[in-house]
Amino acid sequence: MLPPELADAARTLFGDRLDLAAAYAELLATDGVVRGLIGPREAPRIWDRHLLNCAAVAERIPEGATVLDVGSGAGLPGLVLAIARPDLTVTLIEPLARRTSFLIEAVQHLGLAKSVRVFRGRADEAASGATGVGPLSGDVVTARAVAPLDRLSTWCLPLAVPGGRLIALKGASAADEVTEHAGTVTRLGGGEPEVRRCGEGVIDPPTTVVEIVRERVVAPARPKTPKRSRGGRNRRG
Repeated sequence: MLPPELADAARTLFGDRLDLAAAYAELLATDGVVRGLIGPREAPRIWDRHLLNCAAVAERIPEGATVLDVGSGAGLPGLVLAIARPDLTVTLIEPLARRTSFLIEAVQHLGLAKSVRVFRGRADEAASGATGVGPLSGDVVTARAVAPLDRLSTWCLPLAVPGGRLIALKGASAADEVTEHAGTVTRLGGGEPEVRRCGEGVIDPPTTVVEIVRERVVAPARPKTPKRSRGGRNRRG
């Protein structure tokens, strides 16, 4: 059930699709818990900790954008954004079979098959087309609780079109991660990471995100070839 104290925020963020958000919340609190995608202790906090926290990010996404959600898990934030913003086209990228099964069923259950698809695989496989689907790219790449900013940028920036953005949902460590990993982000072709607060005046606390524009296309590093001796044979270690 939607807690009464969160009803105004939920209506603001989901509008006339609030009933659809409620159906997803119920799915997370039941099947999501049974299948191990949501912890039992999280069930009472699905609205404030998960749905509203993710829906607030929609304000940073342009109209009609293509969104790739890396490490989607139970569909956070990808499915939430698809519910809150019917103008978006969303791909949920998830490598684990049990999670992709849940996502496929959730998309069908919520009637979102026209705007949401599920890709089973890693981010690098999605970017390279290694699984025979793709390569995939999007205007916006999202990720929530997946990895530190350096690894996240390595995986996600190649999925963003030039000029597109990575929007990483982070917590209190966001500013520290930006300070620590800004150099890596630059080497990967990203612009200066910016910490932003989403949903100010609507949810408390606001959602903290790190936003990175893909300014340059950087070719992946080539694997090193073994050194050869003058006779043309590989040197033995």
